[in-house]
Parts: sequence; structure tokens; C-alpha cells
Amino acid sequence: MLNPWTLAIRSARPQRRLGQTLKAHTNCLSLSVIGTRRQLQTSSTRLQSPSNPVVKMAPKAPKFEIKTPKGTRDWSGSDMVLREKIFKTITDVFKRHGGVTIDTPVFELKEILAGKYGEDSKLIYDLADQGGEICSLRYDLTVPFARYLAMNKDVTQIKRYHLAKVYRRDQPAVKKGRMREFYQCDFDIAGVYDPMIPDAEIIRIINEVFEGLGWKGNYTIKLNSRKILDGIFQVCGVPDNLIRPVSSAVDKLDKMPWEDVRKEMVDEKRLAPEAADKIGQYVLLKGKRDLLEKLKKDEALTANASMQQGFADMELLFEYLDAFGADHSVSFDLSLARGLDYYTGIIYEVVTEGSAPKVSGADATAAKAKKKKGKSGDGDEDRSDDPTVGIGSVAAGGRYDNLVGMFSGKTQVPCVGISFGIDRIFSIMRANQVKKDRKNEVDVFVMAFGGGKDFTGLLKERSQVCARLWDAGIKAEFLYKVKPKLQNQFKAAENNGVPFALILGEDELAQGKVKIKEMGLPDDHALKEGELISFENLEQEVKARLDQKKRLDSIAERAEGLRVVGGIKGEDIKASVVAEAVQPKTDEETVVA
Repeated sequence: MLNPWTLAIRSARPQRRLGQTLKAHTNCLSLSVIGTRRQLQTSSTRLQSPSNPVVKMAPKAPKFEIKTPKGTRDWSGSDMVLREKIFKTITDVFKRHGGVTIDTPVFELKEILAGKYGEDSKLIYDLADQGGEICSLRYDLTVPFARYLAMNKDVTQIKRYHLAKVYRRDQPAVKKGRMREFYQCDFDIAGVYDPMIPDAEIIRIINEVFEGLGWKGNYTIKLNSRKILDGIFQVCGVPDNLIRPVSSAVDKLDKMPWEDVRKEMVDEKRLAPEAADKIGQYVLLKGKRDLLEKLKKDEALTANASMQQGFADMELLFEYLDAFGADHSVSFDLSLARGLDYYTGIIYEVVTEGSAPKVSGADATAAKAKKKKGKSGDGDEDRSDDPTVGIGSVAAGGRYDNLVGMFSGKTQVPCVGISFGIDRIFSIMRANQVKKDRKNEVDVFVMAFGGGKDFTGLLKERSQVCARLWDAGIKAEFLYKVKPKLQNQFKAAENNGVPFALILGEDELAQGKVKIKEMGLPDDHALKEGELISFENLEQEVKARLDQKKRLDSIAERAEGLRVVGGIKGEDIKASVVAEAVQPKTDEETVVA
């Protein structure tokens, strides 16, 4: 006897007595399915009338809300294109400076992470015991790197970079890039070297990254030294056991006014009011080398051993930054403290417009008090629209000479590094982006022009052209239709934000020509309808137009960025620089480019 599944499949074949055969076979199949269900003792089986005994059960709707966990988001489309651009810009800089990449587990033993983050340790995600080891999701990429160095004692010098997700149970503001799951991109220099040379190169790397992203003039690297800060605290009378808690309070000066920070130090940290007042005379100061010279004239500070070391480090750092051409974006800021416990020397963070809250002072305090009276007190609500919450720093780091020794005992591997907050960088670039419609990186959409009974669709020709472009390293695609309508091809290109259309026509191909058209040009543009180019030199012609568009887009982005951040009219800038950009290059300029 044939298997009922075989009978059902055969019944799909064309037969003269199709109705009778289908009825017999479905009845047989129904009996088999019912028997199987009875064997499984499924009590929720639903049967319809005998004429239609096999029923496809629709899945029950979930009883919970389908969404991502708080502080997380899905990534797709044009957002992924922009994020990948950020990744590439940063990693290209890291490789330029000799960086090699490593990877570490997304979770670590809880004892590895414990005691490394000061007050922020409460934000660590602990995992349930799944096999005798208590683990936590990694809070950053720095502590896992130190653990890696402690385990690999043969690695005494390395320039390492790492791009990966980290996890913090912080209060989220997703639109501002403040997430619970987010990407960090770290670069660290580990090993024993002469003082401050690696530290200065890290500052140089920070400049290269943000200028590569088009932020020139729109960011500040706040710089300080834990040795200087600790020296100030000691001179002001802060007990040793309160230095880190007080440091954590001072680090909030970019979010809170001094009055609130002082109140926290006195009321919560139990610092003497007179010590807090002395601290206030210093931590609000900022400058460059001029501030360093001013502090060196303070006899109380220069008598402190920690301050002396900090002054020497900062003097060297400014000298090397000048040599690197990297001092233009630096601000020596005594309010910078960095709350993490493992820093031992130079510390820095990068801020830009949007890093600080839109409101501060009394407004921020009132808003904070109002939120405490609200229903949500667990810190889980998303605060994207809260004006008292800023984006925060977009990169931060410093020197940590003792962290490796916490794991390996006597073996110390001095380290200095920087961590870039990808999601915060993304949120700023997305807000200021001129065009937001690209969903992939395809540069050319290959189309066929024609219609009527004799239209072949030119599928072979489109495929061959795409193959030529792919071989030349040009990103291209075409519509998967044998005889596509031109309107549908343009719609597909527009939906993905493809900048150029390459249109094949039988008459043009017979003449050895194809038409290239830049998408999105205004109606009065001279090349709105495209232009004919040589089919033989197709790759060179396409590359030339892609290069020119890349230059013009770069100019437009810089101009728009200046308009948004600095108040300069972007259109005026574009009018003055675009004309220069479209001028034909000399032979010498072409060779250099």
C-alpha cells in the first residue's frame, strides 16, 4: 500500500478524474494525520467538516508585546550603511597606526569584572549560573584586554584594536546613542615605552578619526591627569578613602552645575564642606599650556608629589602633541575625572555639540526632582526626549598601568588607550546627514531601455555589464526580470538610493554607446537626461563620474556640517567650493589624486 504522503503528492499531477482522486487521497491523508495526532495525545486538535478534514492551524498571537529590550534596537537599511562607514573610517585609522585586532568572549567571569569600575559596577549585567561559573556580560573592552594580556605573558608589547558590543544596565536614551547594548571601538598601546609618546599618538589617532568622519573643528578633546586631579584632592584635604568617590562626583560637572556636584560631595560622600569649597577653586579651570603654567605657580600644588609627576607628564604630552600636529583640538580641563577606578595617569574624553544636556542648572534640577515623583523609578524608561540628558562623550580613555597586574600579580604591562562610542557617533552623524536614503552601497544600477513585442529585456547584456563593473571593483546591480519595465527599474534604484543609472538600449549598443544618468538631479540640470559614454571604456567612464561625485558630496557634507554646527550658510560655501571642485585637474593633480 502506498504511503499517504506519496498519494497526496501524486494527486497534484494532472489527471482526468482529478476531483475523485483528490477526495480519496485527502481522506487517506486525513486519517494518517488524525492517527498521528492521537498518538501524540494532542487535545487541542480542531477538525472541520468531513469535506475539508485537514486544517492548517494558525499560530496563536503572542500574549506579550513584540519589541526589542529596553536600551536596544534593530539595525537595517540606510542606518547600517552609515554605521559601516563609521566602522571603516575608524578601523582604517587603527591599521594605519599598526594596530592588530583580537576578539574576546562577550561574557567574563564575574570576579574578573568586579572592583574595576567604581560606582558604575552596579551597571554590570550578571548572568544566571549555567554550569558552576558565575559570569557577567562585559562592561567594556578594556578589562577583557587586560585579562588577555595577563593570560598571554609572551605578549609584552602590542597595538591592539577591538570592535565589539558591550553591555551596561544604564538608563537608556536610544535616539541619543545612550544604549544598554552598544558598540565600542578600542585602540590600546600596551608595553613599556618612554613616557608620554604612546599617549600623544593616541591623541593623534583621535584627531584622525573625527576628521576622517568630517568633524573637523566640531569636537574637543578634554584632557586631564589622574595624578594632577589626585594631587588637587590631597592638597584640598580629601581623605584617601574618598578620593575615588569625590572624583566620580567631579566627573558629573558636564551634566550638573557646581552647586549640585558640591552638594553630592558633602551630603552623599560625606566630604567636609571646606574641602569641597577648595576643590571648586580648581576643577572649574580649563585651558591649554597656559593653565599648566598657572598651576605650576601654585606653591601648595607644586609641593605635592602626585602633582609633580602630573606636571612632568603634561609638559611632555604638550611637547609631543605639538610635534604630531595634534594639539589644536585639546582642552586641558580640570573638571574631567573619569569615574572608572583603573585609570592611573592621563585621561581624556571627546565631546561635541549635543554631548551636554540642552538644559542645565535649576531647570535640570527641577526636571530631575519631577522624575523622582513620577511613576517610573526603576531607571528603565527611555529618556531620548528628555532635555536634561545629552549624548555624552563620543570617545574616552586614558592610561591604566596597573590593571594587568591585578590579574597577573607581579607582572605589570603599562597600557594607554581610547574607546570610541559608535552609537553616539552614529546618532550625531545621522542627525546632521545631508542625505539619509541610501540603503546599500551600490553605485550603479544597470537598466534596459525598450518595450513592445520585440523587446528582449537585454538580460544577457545587463548581466555582462554588471560582471564587467564587478571585475573593476564597482558596486552594481540590476533588476531580476527578463523583460523589466524602465519605470520599475528606476523605482528599484531610487528605493535603495543608488546614485547612478547605466541604461542599455539596442540602438545605443549598436553604436558602441551606453547612457549614464546621475539620479536626483534637478529638472533644469544640463545632464538631467544623462549622457552617452563609450561602451568600450565603460569602466573608466563610470569610475571618473563616481570619483567626481564623491568629491562633490564630501564638499557638501562639510559645508552642511559647518552650517548646522557653526551657523555658516552651507549653500554659500558650496557655491564657492563646488566651482573649484568641478574644474578640470591638471596632469600633475591627476597623478597625485
